[in-house]
Amino acid sequence: MAYQQQTQSRYGHCDSFFVDTHNDGIYAVRAEQRERARAIARMQQRAIAEELSRLTSDEYQEDIMDHMEHMESQTMPDVNSIDIQTEIQWFMRPYLLDFLVEAHAAFQLLPETLFLAVNLLDRYCSRRVVYKRHYQLVGCAALLIAAKYGDRKDRVPTVRELKSMCCSLYDDEMFTQMEWHVLQTLNWIIGHPTVDAFLQLALYEAAYDPEVEHMTLYIAEIALFHKEFVSTRPSVLARSALALARCILSRNQSKQSDWAGAYDPVTVLNLSNHLYQPSQVLSRKYASLHLSSVSTTVDEFLQRQAQITRRAAAPPSPPATLQSEERKPNTDTYLGPQTPQKNHYSAVMQHGCLTPPITPENEQFGDSNIGKSQGLLPRLYPSTPTPVPDVHHPQPQYYNGQYIHAQHVQ
Repeated sequence: MAYQQQTQSRYGHCDSFFVDTHNDGIYAVRAEQRERARAIARMQQRAIAEELSRLTSDEYQEDIMDHMEHMESQTMPDVNSIDIQTEIQWFMRPYLLDFLVEAHAAFQLLPETLFLAVNLLDRYCSRRVVYKRHYQLVGCAALLIAAKYGDRKDRVPTVRELKSMCCSLYDDEMFTQMEWHVLQTLNWIIGHPTVDAFLQLALYEAAYDPEVEHMTLYIAEIALFHKEFVSTRPSVLARSALALARCILSRNQSKQSDWAGAYDPVTVLNLSNHLYQPSQVLSRKYASLHLSSVSTTVDEFLQRQAQITRRAAAPPSPPATLQSEERKPNTDTYLGPQTPQKNHYSAVMQHGCLTPPITPENEQFGDSNIGKSQGLLPRLYPSTPTPVPDVHHPQPQYYNGQYIHAQHVQ
């Protein structure tokens, strides 16, 4: 011990396990203090950067908005060109979008990545003839390009992961070739302003409300599944979906003089008509707690609206029941655009259109009302459209929830 004290007095403190000292905790405390100081400095720098960014954005807000509106007009798909496709049909679209929604959620990508991927898919189908067996490959290439363009690098899916999600239907080279072909076809113009980008601008001035944001994204993703919204501009769709979301959640609407309050009533009405038949995959995605369970909120809202409609359509009650009638919910409490009423909500399916496990042919299932007239029960979507059997290009068969795949021949 005397040697230890002599050594410490001559050479100072030695932080070693050979030295028996009770001051080891001092260095841990000092290291923790230095780390805390660095964290505080980083937070202060981030706050300064955000403030400078806000001041700059306010100065160039009009120029940014003009550029986004110009870009959205230049990067809109052509619905008429998609109509003349020889093999892919509109009834195949929900199958592919269900697959993209599941892949997007599996890789935890940003919301704007999904909207950009669907835009790239539609723009490619507007310019090139797409075979049925390559429809899923184009969707994967669009998702890969969108993730590389604006998402975090550590979350960008790899070709091997996409190949596994496609049940090894395509080779590695096919993903690379299709990615290159999509970029060449679109002249390397990827910067499409998405619904999420316009939504962030609309919510910029208001107080942050995550439930309103999640509800708006849910309504906007429902619109992706329907042909009538393919030609709708993202700026119009974002403001209309926001107005409908605030109506469902009984939030105050933006002023009509503001950019966010200038929604399209026709678009709001069309969006509300499609709330009754969401995709089952999409409904399950937005039923999670981290997305505010907005799909459950929509179902409860539609049930209340159906009850109000049935009460309004009921015959007049005798005078003895007037007091109970006076206590029924007031429909005027919902601000903004009103959701249209459905007379038979209980008879409407809540999980998408009627489809068998194998993708039907367009000639057999071209009319969406056939399933309703036959009273078929809703079933789960397969991940992708099932191609026509081809001797030269064998396709996987969907059986008991799994794909039975033969070796793909390019």
